Amino acid sequence: MASTEPWLLENGTVKRLTKETRHGHGHSRTAHNMSSTSLRRKSDMSLVSKVPCVTLRKFLANLQEVILGTKLSILFIAIPFAIAAKYLGFARPWVFSLSLLGLMPLAERVSFLTEQLAFYTGPTVGGLLNATCGNATELIIAIFALMENKVDVVKYSLLGSILSNLLLVLGTSLLCGGIANISIEQKFDRKQADVNIALLLLGLLCHMLPLLYRYAAVASTTADALSTAKATLDLSRASCVVMLIAYFAYLIFQLWTHRHIFETQEEENDDDMDVSDDETAVIGFWSGLIWLIGMTAVISLLSEYLVDTIEEASTSWGISVSFISIIVLPIVGNAAEHAGAIIFAFKNKLDITLGVALGSATQISVFVVPMSVIVSWVIGIKMDLDFNLLETGSLALTIIATAFTLQDGTSHYLKGVVLLLCYFVIGASFFVSVSPTAPDSNGSLKGFEF
Repeated sequence: MASTEPWLLENGTVKRLTKETRHGHGHSRTAHNMSSTSLRRKSDMSLVSKVPCVTLRKFLANLQEVILGTKLSILFIAIPFAIAAKYLGFARPWVFSLSLLGLMPLAERVSFLTEQLAFYTGPTVGGLLNATCGNATELIIAIFALMENKVDVVKYSLLGSILSNLLLVLGTSLLCGGIANISIEQKFDRKQADVNIALLLLGLLCHMLPLLYRYAAVASTTADALSTAKATLDLSRASCVVMLIAYFAYLIFQLWTHRHIFETQEEENDDDMDVSDDETAVIGFWSGLIWLIGMTAVISLLSEYLVDTIEEASTSWGISVSFISIIVLPIVGNAAEHAGAIIFAFKNKLDITLGVALGSATQISVFVVPMSVIVSWVIGIKMDLDFNLLETGSLALTIIATAFTLQDGTSHYLKGVVLLLCYFVIGASFFVSVSPTAPDSNGSLKGFEF
């Protein structure tokens, strides 16, 4: 555990958590936080403690905890290289690749900082912080893509995040967990899974209705293209309001009325977790807040680079924008969280794994996607929920396959194999698809018309 010297905190005291107190904060340490914990590195403060200047000592201690306190710290070097490549005129695919690598440790550090702030804010505010920052990277990329009028990049990247969580992350976790624990039957609590699947099905309905309406209107001889597009957009915006209402109801369900459902996984595994009875916050509240704002600013900068260079990277590599957005962006951008989920599956802690994979997919489906539509509405961009036939069909079959896989509350490696094969087939379909990179009048990269 990190050092407990008083100078680590700004108020001169160390905040200790007893076991009882930790359970009071337990639900603010969500599955996302526990997943990221597996990638953290214990800090040795013996050298920093010898610095005589108190202010410098605090700064170096915070720097060591935030920057060097992760096993992905080596990837931080990609951030200055990405900035240098941007301003020195390097090839734009290099800027894209370096920005993507730089986002990997940032996403994990945001999870760490929100957990640190939860020590001071209490369980409810901490839970809201985790919910808000859990998919901050996806939301920031979506906002910058909308500002660049690249609507389909937003759609593809968010769809890809849902698909990768439900098929790639969950499939790999079930496969690895099943092989590592092949002699025993792996079990998990279905309560969380059922809640998330229900919300995913609601999100799927809201995605399908605009698509079905467009096809119904095309089949009608009285509807014209302009009125159909307007009605589809209005229906999408109304559906987004419904999804946001469902998401806020989900937060109330998770943080207040049914906290016990989401606390169970931590209590049951408490003895196995690398958490001691004297767990301490390692940075102060204001330091954590400043670091969180700074990390968010860097994520915003790299997201802007990412959005600006995605078409050039697509052309240079000979890969469609849809494949990069749906497959590459989610895999690399969320690699830290995904690795943590797989590690816990190895340890036979499937409740945490499901909390990461299903929880992230649910949040993107019923919060990030509708919020992106609302943001586009505010800034005057026409983004709807019509994701075209291939994309919507892939999403529907993915949710159905996941629901059937988790219906009995048990797991084995074959379920993981099936989910992974589904992901490979869907990835292949987007790899062979051709989508032009020139935006249309609405800023969409329409791709195949079905």
